[in-house]
Amino acid sequence: MKTNQSWGGRFAEGPKEAVAQYTDSQSYDRALYAQDIRASQAHARMLGRQGVISQNEARILVNGLDRVREEIEAGNFVWKPELEDVHMNIEARLTELVGDVGKKLHTGRSRNDQVGLTFRLFVADRLETWRQRAALLCSVLADKAAEHKTDILPGCTHLQPAQPVSLAHHLLAYAWMFRRDAMRLEDTLERVRISPLGAAALAGTTYPLDPLSVADEVGFAEIYGNSMDAVSDRDFVLEALFDGSTIMMHLSRLCEEIILWANPAFGFVRLSDGYSTGSSIMPQKKNPDVAELMRGKTGRVYGALTGLLTVMKGLPLAYNRDMQEDKEGFLDADRTVEASLRLMAGMLEELTFRTDRMREACKAGFLNATELADYLVGKGIPFREAHHITGQAVAMAEKAGKGLEDLTLGELQSLEPRIDDSVFAILEYAAAVSRRETPGGTGPRSVETQLEQLHQWLGQNLGEEN
Repeated sequence: MKTNQSWGGRFAEGPKEAVAQYTDSQSYDRALYAQDIRASQAHARMLGRQGVISQNEARILVNGLDRVREEIEAGNFVWKPELEDVHMNIEARLTELVGDVGKKLHTGRSRNDQVGLTFRLFVADRLETWRQRAALLCSVLADKAAEHKTDILPGCTHLQPAQPVSLAHHLLAYAWMFRRDAMRLEDTLERVRISPLGAAALAGTTYPLDPLSVADEVGFAEIYGNSMDAVSDRDFVLEALFDGSTIMMHLSRLCEEIILWANPAFGFVRLSDGYSTGSSIMPQKKNPDVAELMRGKTGRVYGALTGLLTVMKGLPLAYNRDMQEDKEGFLDADRTVEASLRLMAGMLEELTFRTDRMREACKAGFLNATELADYLVGKGIPFREAHHITGQAVAMAEKAGKGLEDLTLGELQSLEPRIDDSVFAILEYAAAVSRRETPGGTGPRSVETQLEQLHQWLGQNLGEEN
């Protein structure tokens, strides 16, 4: 094989065919073409402003890169594996189009800092898309919550019935999770948007460059303070993958509940036909395959994070070729995270809640036991004693096959004479929900406050009122 034109001057022959295939990255990093061209155009303009090349040469380079982008987007670009990556493929085609001036594009930079800036631009673009998707999903959950403020269902701990909550409150718990995810991404973007250009291979360059102007042109606020750090840092990818992993964890938890709720034993939701599948042998089945697959795909994103952590853990300064392994994992994670957020929003919009089944389920599991204990505390009984009396009431009701609310006043007074008939209003499930008005609680005013807070944030982050 011929030697690569970017580095082959001292080599009598090129790498073995198997080695070339093993080290090839253009088959996947071509996804970064737009960001590479954008960064290269900013670099060319800066070279012209600084007098490193002429202003006319800078214009030729910028216009030539526009032509390369048009070819790629039209599907006419010929990708050459022997050129290794997206960066050399674009530069080689540029030189074919504009002549020897194309060879001046790489002045003052190395592929080390070039790759770093290109990938940072790509990651920043994708994280902004994730952020918008997370905010949209938060909006869908808030809208669904607003439709179900008066519907109640069992709230669980240990997957066991604990206390009644409103369906709105349950859905808003997830809305807050995805709000945090969106905010986390916004915070991460501040650290992604730092330009390494000017670091060159590892030690900087002798050319009179203006790296900060390049950073400003591509929308970055800062440049790296240390050139060796600049070309060897992949923290920004790791942080992005952590954010993606957290998003998928939140999605997986929501999927788990949808899967459980869709089971007829719960019967809390009906999946739309568009987000479920059937069985090849059992005609009655309606399987929550989208939720199950999303739950399973969470492992792909975790794997990308763990894989890159493993790549980076033993690398000395500065750049090492191991870092080429940063892209495939992120590209796969990007596809998974973006599609999962989009599909979850669609699935929730078409989900039907069986609020009658939810309300009926509140009668199982003595969800109003805490209400009875609190009622007894209100009668002047110490909480630990009230807890014990309530436990006796639960045992009595369980033995009789009743709910606490079905016990007679006489039965309750046999346990504690201070109980009167006002207890029955306290034992109503809806009352149990409405009494919990502490900040963040399931009470109606608290839920309204949550909705107001989320709508205010969504209005700022989606560019419209929600």
